[in-house]
Amino acid sequence: MTVAPSTSVADFDRLDDDAARGLVSSWAAVPRWVDAVLAGRPYGSTEALAAAAEALARSWTDDEVDAALAEHPRIGDRPAGDGASAAASRFEQSASADADIATAAAIHDGNADYEERFDRVFLVRAAGRSADDVLGELRRRLGNDDVTERAEVAEQLREIALLRLGRSVA
Repeated sequence: MTVAPSTSVADFDRLDDDAARGLVSSWAAVPRWVDAVLAGRPYGSTEALAAAAEALARSWTDDEVDAALAEHPRIGDRPAGDGASAAASRFEQSASADADIATAAAIHDGNADYEERFDRVFLVRAAGRSADDVLGELRRRLGNDDVTERAEVAEQLREIALLRLGRSVA
């Protein structure tokens, strides 16, 4: 299943600030990053936009990543709402959402263990991963220390943001 891009990069470059802010916020809800991506317009190409977005995302702070996690449902839960972020999560988690009962239960239990250990939701780029892959990643990351895990969460958020950018701007 693929999602057709909703706008060209030329159209993105010309969007009014409110519309552009809404779109970029659906990639990652990091206000300082959203502002910086918007300030870089016009980009002229999807490659330039993606390169700038990725470079800017490398400066996310732990607090910004933690705040952005509020926009992400638990892996295995059905994303609520009808906004762009919820729609993207539904699409990204489609493979892991259809897990067999045992795998779904293990992901549920792993989410609880992860939240108890790290005091935040488990975030993984679910797009392109099976439920078994997600479960394996969850189990592996439960062995991380906090510093390592914070870095992995930020990287996963960057990957998700760039995938969403690529699906929404051509």
